[in-house]
Amino acid sequence: MACLAESAKRSALRLQRRGSALSRALALSRVGQLRARGHLQRKQPSVRPRRPGRKGGGIMELKKDINAVSIDMLLIVHSEKRRAAQGFQGVGNGVRRWQKLEGNDFHGTQLTVEVHPRDAMPQLLKKFSLAKRLQGDKNGNTRPRQPGGKDAHAYPWDRSSLKSMSLDLQQFEKLDIYASQVTAKSGLDELVSDLLQEAHTDLERVRAIWIWICHHIEYDIAAAQEKDRQAFKPTDILRTQKTNCDGYAGLFERMCRLAGVQCMTVPGYSKGFGYQTGQSFSGEFDHAWNAVYLEGRWHLVDSTWGSGLVDTITSKFTFLYNEFYFLTHPALFIEDHFPDNKNWQLLKPPQSLRQFENNMYHKSEFYNKGMLSAHPETSMIRTVNGKATVTIESCAPTLFMFMLNGKQEHGLLSLRKNGMKLEVYPPTMGTHKLQIFAKGNSDIYSSVLEYTLKCNYVDMGVQLPAELHQPVGPSWFSEQMGIMKPSHPDPIIHTSDGRCSISFSVEEGINVLASLHGDDGPITEETQRRYIFQLHREKQTELKVQLPHAGKFALKIFVKKRQEPGNYIFVFNYLVCCANTKVNWPMFPESFGNWGQDNELLEPLSGVLPANRNVPFKLKLHGIAKVLVKGQDTWPLTLNHEGYWEGSCSTAGCQEVYVMVLENANHNFYSYILKYKVNAQ
Repeated sequence: MACLAESAKRSALRLQRRGSALSRALALSRVGQLRARGHLQRKQPSVRPRRPGRKGGGIMELKKDINAVSIDMLLIVHSEKRRAAQGFQGVGNGVRRWQKLEGNDFHGTQLTVEVHPRDAMPQLLKKFSLAKRLQGDKNGNTRPRQPGGKDAHAYPWDRSSLKSMSLDLQQFEKLDIYASQVTAKSGLDELVSDLLQEAHTDLERVRAIWIWICHHIEYDIAAAQEKDRQAFKPTDILRTQKTNCDGYAGLFERMCRLAGVQCMTVPGYSKGFGYQTGQSFSGEFDHAWNAVYLEGRWHLVDSTWGSGLVDTITSKFTFLYNEFYFLTHPALFIEDHFPDNKNWQLLKPPQSLRQFENNMYHKSEFYNKGMLSAHPETSMIRTVNGKATVTIESCAPTLFMFMLNGKQEHGLLSLRKNGMKLEVYPPTMGTHKLQIFAKGNSDIYSSVLEYTLKCNYVDMGVQLPAELHQPVGPSWFSEQMGIMKPSHPDPIIHTSDGRCSISFSVEEGINVLASLHGDDGPITEETQRRYIFQLHREKQTELKVQLPHAGKFALKIFVKKRQEPGNYIFVFNYLVCCANTKVNWPMFPESFGNWGQDNELLEPLSGVLPANRNVPFKLKLHGIAKVLVKGQDTWPLTLNHEGYWEGSCSTAGCQEVYVMVLENANHNFYSYILKYKVNAQ
């Protein structure tokens, strides 16, 4: 038995640099196996390097140490030529800390040492057994090559694709379903083997691994926030189904290597959970992701961010698959990922850390929902004369909304066919947070942009109504909802006398409702529709608006399909402005449920009638047998040849006047349709 042990030790000691990585690993693994079985003595030899300058300097010598204790581990030594060495400092927040060694360029041979626990033996042996599928050099070295010029993509983004290679995501539908349903029955080897059952190319192998991790591994928030925590082992990740970003990247790399695909873990800075707009980065790196080698080129993936998100309020993780971070175009990936080595940006030219800090951060949903660009392109905006303007270009019509300091106030957002325009008026001087959300094809709005506004001047003449919601002005969305050809295409209406008339075509079967809102004055929830009188002529709707006083008002437009139950849906609003302080228009008459959509009132339009006067009435009603006006007495209206009911009524001795109709001549039941008030004498 002693001879067997001595033979194994001699095999390990005679390792030459010209030997293959596989033979070195197998020789060392045999030493580890013999020690694990108790065939080697507990005395562990110490290692010292041979003196430099002698030929064959890569050979190691062992010196026995009577105080040494054997450790049940596998040691693998790689050698490679490097110009600059990088050091591993330890682990912080679950992420490896790397730093470049200071000093002159290093031109010698660097040794990379991997130490693995005993349970890693099977995976390592399988990794080497698959080495024939990895790209190797003339000496059989299978270590992944560093990124070079052919891996670089042009910066800035050319809008060609969100991906770094041409992909048809529909081709992955069957594979995605299969991979997401695979369960980890025992070890990593068996899991990878199961995933590869439906994967036949390197791209499909990477996709299957990516999908499985994104749908099964939960982000461990507690572990990410702990200091000096050791990195997760793949076996622990499979058992707990939880890890931090370093664990995600390490697991992805290990599984790719088992599948025979070159993969590297890339540490760096990120604009992720807890990021504040415009912040600086220094100290240890806070994130890790992967580079994977496909079709002769390196590509970037982040399975941590592909798996879900952390709620900024509750700090809880939610599985929410994000396709954006699979083979992301490097010109987009750099917006929230800054690697420790600029070569892993895969960009030409590469970006500096200062550029990374100052560049506008477009969230993944910005691109997922079809956005192309935004202006300004910096995250901090200084107002000009109290106003900041933001525009977004999108590849398709999209709904937007914004929040300034957490409220949907102090801004005018108008939709465009391919984007939007937002004008913001901060109410106070200082720093403000502006968030922009987009809806896209989903039913929820997602945050796509964040700006910091610096305001050093407030225009007191611009005070927008609190009820001015978004969007402002007609657009493609109002057309989609059945409102077309508006008389006022602009979002702001100026009136000198406090009155305006707005008309538009209405799609068949659509009902329209309007209401007026101001921040002060006589307008209340009960009277907000009394300053608007709605007229319908065939497929045309007219809104007559009278303002109670000077100021700024939100005129809201709602629609509803007649045959469908439910509430009216808000479509858009106008901003109505009047600077004439003499304006003091009364409300329109109050209308009741029997006032039909196609009825038309010509006079009187004022809801308050003068006392002791004969007031003329003229209106068009459909399907009516008789019409009466009731004050202190009752006066009938007659139907003329133009189809209008007309007549007059005295307001003497009464406080209210009603218009009543009889729908069926065979009945005697009259219904109220309009109500007027009479001025006090």
